[in-house]
Amino acid sequence: MGRKSTSGTAKVSSGKMAAPLELSCWGGGWGLPSVHSESLVVMAYAKFSGAPLKVNVIDNTWRGSRGDVPILTTEGNIVCQPAKILNFLRKQKYNADYELSAKQGADTLAYIALLEEKLLPAVLHTFWVENDNYFSVTKPWFASRIPFPLSLILPGRMSKGALNRILLTRGEPPLYHLREVEAQIYRDAKECLNLLSNRLGTSQFFFGDTPSTLDAYVFGFLAPLYKIHFPKVQLQEHLKQLSNLCRFCDDILSSYFRYSLGGISPAGQETVDANLQKLTQLVNKESNLIEKVKMDDNLRQSPQLPPRKLPTLKLTPAEEE
Repeated sequence: MGRKSTSGTAKVSSGKMAAPLELSCWGGGWGLPSVHSESLVVMAYAKFSGAPLKVNVIDNTWRGSRGDVPILTTEGNIVCQPAKILNFLRKQKYNADYELSAKQGADTLAYIALLEEKLLPAVLHTFWVENDNYFSVTKPWFASRIPFPLSLILPGRMSKGALNRILLTRGEPPLYHLREVEAQIYRDAKECLNLLSNRLGTSQFFFGDTPSTLDAYVFGFLAPLYKIHFPKVQLQEHLKQLSNLCRFCDDILSSYFRYSLGGISPAGQETVDANLQKLTQLVNKESNLIEKVKMDDNLRQSPQLPPRKLPTLKLTPAEEE
């Protein structure tokens, strides 16, 4: 169809061999190619536009830039933030919006602004501020992929950064207290989900039968919320009642990321989840022990803990929250 020929044209118009495009991003789990919304936005857009990204998944050996992930590098250029990365790809003639009208382009900008204002604060809160979710899922997952000793510090920093971002947009009068802020951001997020569901209707994508920038953003924001197994799931429960948005996420995963899903069977995913649960239990156990003044040095150096796991398991000594 039109979009596919567009990406083909991009490759031809490049003439000589295009510079390699490398994307550094957080990896996946729970059947997702990435659990990180902003990484997912870029990965989905690249699939939609035909951009040949080489994806470098961040792990605990990462020694790259400490800048905002995702990071696109090519020929010495370093581009951060989804909007800037997508603009860069469009300049390379990888344009998923080639067939959109001017009105659809304006609608895209309006809906992205709505997502960032109304939905993003609740997504950040679900991952990084809600205590049960943060300590049992988010913190262990990210810490296991951050090199020591940053694994002791960076998840807490990311949590504080998320809270500051929420309060920057929602902590104004009359919402002085965090509890009031929480109630408001979840109300706003549910209204936003309802609006997206009504806008999508029975269509495959938001502007017909081919995906565009707006689809990449909606998928990036919704898929982690939909798929990751959190203990506190109030927004997830609301999303799962909107069957067309769930179908939208499932269709993109099966059509564009099939290779990512094929490697993990349902049984394999259960193993991944079980391993994460064990990691969480160990982290929490360490936390409780460290908080006790009477803990002795022998316990810290227990031979039962594999040496390679120590950087991941000893997350709590540097935690300030």
